Amino acid sequence: MKSSESRQLRFVFADNSKESEAAPKADVSAGRSYLLHQADHNLTNETDAPIEDRDANHDRLLERVASLSNLARALLFVARNKGAAGVDGVSTEEVVEAAPDLLPEIRHALISGTYMPGDIRRVWIPKPGGGERGLGIPNVIDRLVQQAVLLQLEPIFEPTFHDSSHGFRRYRGAQTAIAEAKGYFNKGYGITVDIDLSKFFDRVHHQRLLGRISQRVEDGRVLKLVHRMLKAKVVMPDGTCVVSEEGTPQGGPLSPLLSNIVLDELDWELTRRGLKFVRYADDFSVFVRTKRAGDRVMASVQQFIERKLRLVINEEKSSVSAPFDLTFLGFRLRKDSKGIMMILISNRTARRMSVRIRELTPRNWGGSFDACVARVNRYLNGWIGYFRLCTGVGSFSGFDAHIRRRLRAILVRQKKRPRHLFRHLLRRGISQGLAWKSAYRIRGHWKRSASFGIHKAYGNAWFAERLVNLQIRWHEFHPKGAKKQLELF
Repeated sequence: MKSSESRQLRFVFADNSKESEAAPKADVSAGRSYLLHQADHNLTNETDAPIEDRDANHDRLLERVASLSNLARALLFVARNKGAAGVDGVSTEEVVEAAPDLLPEIRHALISGTYMPGDIRRVWIPKPGGGERGLGIPNVIDRLVQQAVLLQLEPIFEPTFHDSSHGFRRYRGAQTAIAEAKGYFNKGYGITVDIDLSKFFDRVHHQRLLGRISQRVEDGRVLKLVHRMLKAKVVMPDGTCVVSEEGTPQGGPLSPLLSNIVLDELDWELTRRGLKFVRYADDFSVFVRTKRAGDRVMASVQQFIERKLRLVINEEKSSVSAPFDLTFLGFRLRKDSKGIMMILISNRTARRMSVRIRELTPRNWGGSFDACVARVNRYLNGWIGYFRLCTGVGSFSGFDAHIRRRLRAILVRQKKRPRHLFRHLLRRGISQGLAWKSAYRIRGHWKRSASFGIHKAYGNAWFAERLVNLQIRWHEFHPKGAKKQLELF
């Protein structure tokens, strides 16, 4: 898989492997301190600079991309995101260590036009709804260059994107998308046209994408650089090397921006037609008032996407929804019997949550109990941070109870034998009768975990000191006195 090294520059860290193993390990802090020093050089936040003050509209943009300060900032971003190595096997830490010698060489390669992206490593990850999604993992050097390009292109395109585009954008996200969707429902746009783009990232037309970029970027060298990135070969898991004729591989820092540039044309076309919509990356819904209008919009938008954008709609997953019932980004928006708009977790999210709980609390857990609780807490904190917008949280208590029971089952199993469990319960202050019943009269770890003796030994109050409680965390986000808080979303 290292055949790509022949096409890509052999930078300073690509020494003989035996010599590298024998050499003393470089001081990581030295490389990082160099990056921080370069990033702070002539300190200005270029990402927030006005477009008029930048070199976007003449032929000096590549110099900004290849500046040492921009490359240093880019590598700091890549290092912060960590990530796996590409086909060359070079880790993020190795690149950071070699930064003082590496960045000047990258700068020279970019300016001279000799930089060639390496091959992209293809990995397959399972999709929540079944099947697999292909990710492309570039070499760390290529992620660094992509990030450097992103730092200069994003300020050029970001102000031009539509307000209803929420994916991969600063100060926007799933929460702002759900807030906008809720606003359309409240205004009476109760029918949604849900359109799913089939394998969007694999079907982006390169020439159309480059044409869109060239409308705002006149530096042909940057366009050529992006074109080389798009054409980088992909190495499949079996070692087969595939030439990229279309698509933007998911996994690189530049891919989200490129996807927004492609679909920005769709956003403004929908606006030209007077339609209300919300888009998050390649997921979007159009809001109309009647089912008849929804069918008409579905047909016309499909025609535009397939003929003009040269993309494909997944007809099985695209539909016109029932009134005031939208499933979007893991949420479900609907009106209750009193006409109040509710934000719930979707059925699919609930199923995924149940599966994830089982994965985090396996019956054969062999580590310490505290380690299991710690990893459950990490997941729950992230989960509730995303779904804190929900207004209906009845399912949260069910998740909390199910997690506690699975953790109790792990505690029971770790005692191995009934006599060990019996003695342990006695030490926990449980009466001899209850301890005997839980340890000897009830068979199976799962059934024992629901016994009164186990519940008394490890009650909800005991877990409250150790385990994240979803309902409590939700109420912390929404204190009783803050009636206006949900209106912000």
